[in-house]
Amino acid sequence: MIRILPSSRMGALLGRRGGRLTEAEKVVRPILEAVRKRGDKALMAYARKLDGLDAKTVRIPERELVAACAQLSPEFRAAVETASRNIRAFAETQMPAAYLREVAPGIRLGQMIRPLETIAAYIPAGRYPLPSTMMMTVIPAQVAGVRRICVACPRPVREILGTARLLGVSDVFRMGGAQAIAAFAFGTRTVPKADRIVGPGNIYVAAAKKLLAGEVGIDFIAGPTEILIIAGAGDPRLLAADMLAQAEHDTDACAILLTPSRALARAVAGEIEQQLETLPTAAVARKAITKSSAIVIVRSLAEAVGLANGFAPEHLSIPDESLLEKVRHAGSVFIGPFSPEAAGDYASGPNHVLPTNGAARVRGGLSVTDYLKVISVQQLNADALERLQPAITTLARAEGLEGHARSVEVRIHG
Repeated sequence: MIRILPSSRMGALLGRRGGRLTEAEKVVRPILEAVRKRGDKALMAYARKLDGLDAKTVRIPERELVAACAQLSPEFRAAVETASRNIRAFAETQMPAAYLREVAPGIRLGQMIRPLETIAAYIPAGRYPLPSTMMMTVIPAQVAGVRRICVACPRPVREILGTARLLGVSDVFRMGGAQAIAAFAFGTRTVPKADRIVGPGNIYVAAAKKLLAGEVGIDFIAGPTEILIIAGAGDPRLLAADMLAQAEHDTDACAILLTPSRALARAVAGEIEQQLETLPTAAVARKAITKSSAIVIVRSLAEAVGLANGFAPEHLSIPDESLLEKVRHAGSVFIGPFSPEAAGDYASGPNHVLPTNGAARVRGGLSVTDYLKVISVQQLNADALERLQPAITTLARAEGLEGHARSVEVRIHG
């Protein structure tokens, strides 16, 4: 049964699970070093041991992608087409603009937009295969103009391989875990070195990304998935269904409802129990509901928003747009009863690769900008440089950088 708690006990739910990541780092360090030093030999050894690979290479031949695509049902193809269209359209709206304009007499400033050369997308294949994550990680990279897009999945099913083919991705590798992250970070004879690695994974993937951040770009370090729902009223069936949709991901998943209504809290708790009776994923969802989830009684919706900002949830559901202005920290926001988190997971358009464990305090979800470099451009004429000379040379000499000052003066005074 889900817990019903007073808001004074919300602090326990705000605690993040960093200890497990520290333990995982100890496990993955030798894997990273082995792949760094021995390349394909270490990668193949770990792929056979940990991923059950029985092929001679981790690279999946294109004929296998073609065959998988041919076996996709018409309904699945149509779903991929709908979701891909919306994901692509949303990514296109996120593209920053290049410009070069005069901001003062003789001073032209602007920016160039350039894509990364090579990116790698990690697609989990543990409890559930996730072709949706293929679309969410690959399509924004395509919109950005990334030249080479690689995909890793330890045990890809037909839908994942077929989706790769539908998206036009041919660099697909049957590998997972820390060894896959290491292969993309360092590059091997078989696996290209990536500029950035994106996509969710288990705790060992997260630990590997954390340890290699700086040697390779990463999106963020993901933890167990989360949803926080704020509701003063509403249909208990819908609220329970949304909490269970999150809880079924993983036994560590977190689903929290903040409400000022004790009657609603009791009704939702009852609905959760009733819906668990027929939910095929109840074995997973019940553990998440019991261990990591709660219904919290708050004094007001204003208090709920404050608590939500402290939690910085991956997914935030609010009853209407009136609360939106007060939201400061969230991976993605869902407004109203007809905007379930599942819509964002699959087909509405915004990315479902989102920050967890409080990382939404410092960044939003994966977007087209994760695959881009914004390069500043500046052009000054002689008059503009002369006007700026006093400021430049004074600041340079205050910092003890005489060469900086002289590099300007020689242009002005000869």
